[in-house]
Amino acid sequence: MTYRVIQWATGGVGAAAVRAVLRHPDLELVGCWVHSDDKNGRDVGEIIGTEPIGINATTDAAALLAMDADCVVYAPLMPDKKVVADLLGCGKNVVTPLGWFLPTDRDARLEAVAQEAGVTLHGTGIDPGGITDLFPLMFSALTSAATFVRAEEFSDIRSYNAPDVVRWIMQFGATPAEAMAGPMLGLLTGGFTQSLRMILQGMGFDRSAEIRTHQDVAVATAPIDSPIGVIEPGLVAAQRFQWDAAIGDKTVARIAVNWLMGDENLEPAWDLGAAGERFEVEIKGDPDMLVTIKGLQPETPEAGWLRNPGIVATANHLVNSIPYVCDAAPGIKSYLDLPLMAGRAHPTLSDRP
Repeated sequence: MTYRVIQWATGGVGAAAVRAVLRHPDLELVGCWVHSDDKNGRDVGEIIGTEPIGINATTDAAALLAMDADCVVYAPLMPDKKVVADLLGCGKNVVTPLGWFLPTDRDARLEAVAQEAGVTLHGTGIDPGGITDLFPLMFSALTSAATFVRAEEFSDIRSYNAPDVVRWIMQFGATPAEAMAGPMLGLLTGGFTQSLRMILQGMGFDRSAEIRTHQDVAVATAPIDSPIGVIEPGLVAAQRFQWDAAIGDKTVARIAVNWLMGDENLEPAWDLGAAGERFEVEIKGDPDMLVTIKGLQPETPEAGWLRNPGIVATANHLVNSIPYVCDAAPGIKSYLDLPLMAGRAHPTLSDRP
């Protein structure tokens, strides 16, 4: 069976998702929504930097809602619950990196819309969604009597090709007070706390665990060249966000991200460590386990501006989930509800003609 796919937005994740759809033997791209007028009417291949593919992008959301399609890869910069509800309500499954990793009571309306329309909403990605919940759950099957689970990112944020986001949303280059009062902790907390709750639920920890959030910043001690310009001494050049699940006085699960503008001239003197950029999954149990995941960050900051493997991996996780999501029971479904997902072989090695 071939599943008909609409791509919703063509930013970094969206463009990578289009490429993944075009390579997937079970998927067909049939439509693409874009936000800007300068992309409207252009061939999607031209927008993502490939040969023309015969599909034109459009700003006409109503036309895409009326289109016959099985699934929408919903990847704008910020989520709009009304748009998601409209997509579900017109009978389209939705996969997205923007939330809904684990449904909560606040998602009751979307759950009802999906149930009534007979479709599924699935949140996925890598961080959150994947490395912060699926991977710990998967590796935990090799342990017994677990007492602590950790998933953590260590990244050089100079490779992230979104300078306006890095400066004005992430608040790099701001004063420490501005960064601590900025929107980033709030924006991240929803997704990462869902990952924590999924770990608690999937591994049988006490679900009444208290979720605690924490944010730290480091400032430049000398001018630091960065994609947002020179970060002057005293301004924010590194940030750490952390979410802990605590049962009484014991922390049983932790998710953290460490974002640094390089690892020199910082106060406190943070660095990426000898292992460099990476993701880690740690489990304390019988036996203890520490898994280091490499390859999802670019080899150099400059390489990340051309192609960021983490963004590509996020898009791939979305796209590879589509057949499973389309075949799932209606509603908002997490990894706990879906079967093991897998990628697909290169088209030249596929068993599909």
